[in-house]
Amino acid sequence: MSGARHITHNRQRHHTRGTHTATTPLPLHHCSPSLSALLLLCSAAMGMGAFSLPPPPPWRRHLLCSALLFLLLWRTSEGNEELAALPPRGWNSYDSFSWIVDENAYLQNAQIMAEKLLPYGYQYAVIDFLWYRKYVDGAYTDSYGFDNIDEWGRPFPDLQRFPSSKADRGFSQIASKVHQMGLKFGIHLMKGISKQAVDANTPILDIKTGKPYIEDGRQWTARDIGLTHRTCAWMQKGFMSVNTDIGAGRAFLRSLYRQYADWGVDFVKVDCIFGTDYSPKEIITISELLQELDRPIILSLSPGTEVTPALAENISEHVNMYRVTGDDWDSWKDVSSHFDVSSSFATAKKIGATGLRGRSWPDLDMLPFGWLTDPSVNQGPHRKCNLTDDEQKTQMALWSMAKSPLMYGGDLRNLDKSTLSIITNPTLMKINHYSQNNMEFRYIYGERTSSEEHPSQFSSPCPVHLTKNNIMVFGLTACSDEKANGWYMFSQDGNPDHVCRNYEIQNDKNISFCLGKTKPLAWDAIIMDKEYEAKFHLAVKEIDDTCLDASASQRRTASDARFPMFSRCRWHAKQMWELNEKGNLVSTYSRLCATVESRQQEVGTAGARSWVATGSKGEIYLAFFNLDSKSRKISAKISDLGKVLGRKFVRKNLCSCTEVWSGKDFGLVKEEISGVVNPHGSMVFEIKC
Repeated sequence: MSGARHITHNRQRHHTRGTHTATTPLPLHHCSPSLSALLLLCSAAMGMGAFSLPPPPPWRRHLLCSALLFLLLWRTSEGNEELAALPPRGWNSYDSFSWIVDENAYLQNAQIMAEKLLPYGYQYAVIDFLWYRKYVDGAYTDSYGFDNIDEWGRPFPDLQRFPSSKADRGFSQIASKVHQMGLKFGIHLMKGISKQAVDANTPILDIKTGKPYIEDGRQWTARDIGLTHRTCAWMQKGFMSVNTDIGAGRAFLRSLYRQYADWGVDFVKVDCIFGTDYSPKEIITISELLQELDRPIILSLSPGTEVTPALAENISEHVNMYRVTGDDWDSWKDVSSHFDVSSSFATAKKIGATGLRGRSWPDLDMLPFGWLTDPSVNQGPHRKCNLTDDEQKTQMALWSMAKSPLMYGGDLRNLDKSTLSIITNPTLMKINHYSQNNMEFRYIYGERTSSEEHPSQFSSPCPVHLTKNNIMVFGLTACSDEKANGWYMFSQDGNPDHVCRNYEIQNDKNISFCLGKTKPLAWDAIIMDKEYEAKFHLAVKEIDDTCLDASASQRRTASDARFPMFSRCRWHAKQMWELNEKGNLVSTYSRLCATVESRQQEVGTAGARSWVATGSKGEIYLAFFNLDSKSRKISAKISDLGKVLGRKFVRKNLCSCTEVWSGKDFGLVKEEISGVVNPHGSMVFEIKC
């Protein structure tokens, strides 16, 4: 893994969580021209420069130098600011415009965001994917030949949708307007290099010379760096990984991110690079290249299908936010799927961990409220959010308690008062940014309040399931995860032609999941080296030409079931596997390892969940979530809060309590806090003991 590589920078930054260590002052010639000029002027003012000027009076020299040094320190601190010290907030165009947003619609949304959301910390205005694709007949999310690329193979904006880009084939003018609004400018990127650039074999820019990149006596091009067997699984006609082990691959990425910094970009969301599309070398390379820049840029990863804390362990320190689920859309199934994953990242203490030039945050994805479009369509906002008010409040409460980044997705030109009040609730804003000790709270009790023949009661964290069916779930995780062990070769008729794993025991017998091991297509048509000697396809013997995929051919939502994925067999890294000596089935595409387990399929899930956090002034935040389709009374004992949080926060079993959504003051409560929670609803309490 390329994490062992280091780049020497002019500015070395050393971060611990929430602190900075001093660095050696830079020599004058290492400063930017403006900073060098300030130092020279200050030296002249103190009588130390080479200027042939009469020295001013001492008091004036002191005043002038103090002012100049203030500007110097301000500029330096701006470059050294802790990135993502708090979970980022903003607006992203994807949920309302898919890929067809234009300059006018974007700037209108940005202006409303500046007026209505910036006071609540929403500051990043992000243009989502395919801003470089021409919006013409035949163009869609995985079409080919419609992207604008420059002579160096780099994308530039669609000039019809973004007319101000005609001036520089970039976003400089839009970024300037956004900055004048007091906002920060962000864009979506795909990993690596476009297939168009590779097919055109464009030269690679060396930003140090402004000429084509030359190494080992020859000029390098896009075909030298594009990994054609590692195209994005769900956009195979669009982009592929680049070889970051060679100088030319790094030079291409360096030219990309230098250009984005020159445009005034403050935030990049890099897609098809994490989760089942895991590309750790490229993630770390991008992180290193961003550290070379004087401009601080937030690094966000997307999507997060199959992400586990074990997978994030090697990546979180290199980024500022990273998705931990598939795409979240406006369905209750998607919302409710986030409870388990958010709890696991809190338990792993990944919330606010060390990140790129600052901190990193597990990202539960956008808030799909208000006026929306549909996934991957050529259509702008045309429908209302399908979530009820209670479901939207539940999502907002969970995202806030888990300290997820908050990226609103609806068209702000149709922002109604109810939605605005949900996404700007002052207490939730405070919880999302400033709370601590955020975790799932597992000591809640309750029962349904509606009349039933057999009223159900529960004790968290074991929700009640109305029906249960066992299903086999296939997944991917970091190879260090114990769940990835246990694969073995099974011989039949003397041939080791099956790869199997036991995943369940029934009647004292192991139940196994097995697939046929076959030679990859085109094996004899390419020059093989040691990298491919141990690779194979895994096929379903009864189905011709069908092989196991390590990543889906279409983007998956947060709630999509994790069944094994199969598609037509072909030469692609997502269908290549190897079995190592540790009993891991390793994907060539992502270097993640396969898991298989028996899981209960939940139909009509009922029950409840709860989260707890603490505030800076000793207050406690307690959230109840009702996952059931009927109302439930949910209760928690104050003594249990004390067990979890300690006597620092709970000194006695008598507390004052206010519910956040309703504003109801419960006054002094003794022994227990309880409330009737609506179906799919939430209650959030601010408690002072």
